[in-house]
Amino acid sequence: MKITLLVVGRTVESHFVKAIQDYTQRTQRYISFEMQVIPELKNTKNLTPEQQKEKEAELILKSLAPSDYIVLLDEKGKEYRSVDFAVWIEKKMITVTKRLVFIIGGPYGFSDLIYSQASEMLSLSKMTFSHQMIRLFFIEQLYRSMTILNNGPYHHE
Repeated sequence: MKITLLVVGRTVESHFVKAIQDYTQRTQRYISFEMQVIPELKNTKNLTPEQQKEKEAELILKSLAPSDYIVLLDEKGKEYRSVDFAVWIEKKMITVTKRLVFIIGGPYGFSDLIYSQASEMLSLSKMTFSHQMIRLFFIEQLYRSMTILNNGPYHHE
């Protein structure tokens, strides 16, 4: 199984870029993982939020395969403690045969079309964070789950 984090727009803050690269490399020691970036839309001033979500949906769908298991990172999703997320990941490693794709949408979230394609939704917090931070938080939690599953010293109860 391969895990992909699909994001809209590149990470611009250099401190986030460095931290994301660090946790990506750490995670790749345990599992096949990549972050795939969909270019952000240009000239969005004349688009409504709904139109922007629809255009982003078109780009997201082009990056997905029919066999992908799609999980949206969304504020309405299910929340897990780190240990429980590790157990969830372990189950997906057994049941998902191809690619487990986590998606972080654009600034206005997801279109109904993307919601309809998702198998599940996860939330990292009830609080709102920037898209730059969520990328880092998610990859760190994925790394943490790998260390939990492999009895590494990173996670402490």
